[in-house]
Amino acid sequence: MQPENSPGFSSLEQLLAGNGFGFAFRAMDTMDTVQPEAPSFAASQNHKEAERKRRERINGHLDTLRALLLCNSKIDKASLLAKVVQRVRELKQETTEIMQLDPTFPTETDEIAVLQNHDSVDGKSLIKASLCCEDRADLLPDLIEILKQLPLSPLRTEIVTLGGRIRNVVFLAGDKDRKDESALLLRDALNSLILRSSYNIGGERSKRRRMFDQ
Repeated sequence: MQPENSPGFSSLEQLLAGNGFGFAFRAMDTMDTVQPEAPSFAASQNHKEAERKRRERINGHLDTLRALLLCNSKIDKASLLAKVVQRVRELKQETTEIMQLDPTFPTETDEIAVLQNHDSVDGKSLIKASLCCEDRADLLPDLIEILKQLPLSPLRTEIVTLGGRIRNVVFLAGDKDRKDESALLLRDALNSLILRSSYNIGGERSKRRRMFDQ
């Protein structure tokens, strides 16, 4: 820093110094360069690291798809995704064909079927109830609790699950004189149960619902 009375010391600098601003002026004069802020630099580095890990995860999943579809490692992403879409469609078609051949498999539609059998066992009417909906952990306990409250005796149960869907088929016996009433109570009870299964966490309907009563 030059002395105040030196030739390089301007009249403005002398005026500021004479009014008590000399220290502030000298402090400003020493700020030759501005250093980058450390937090901004750290945030940029963290963003780059997160982006690198994201790319690694994506590439890892793409490699898994290549292995599952037996694709060449050099296949580009667009061609790989096209093969994935094609394979998913094929699997969906195969699943549909299997369901058509065997009606015991669960479908993608929520269904209730309550069928009365004209035959009887030991003077009791027979009822076959079928429930198809999204599988969930508390579905069977809820179904058992519902059946306990009805004037029906369970005889046999068949359960089939597929792709997160479940079909429960229950054979029950009830009072022959109250078979119509029992079938109606059973249908209403299953209806309330399937409604709980057909709503997702956000409260939106996830599947269409159908009911059959014969």
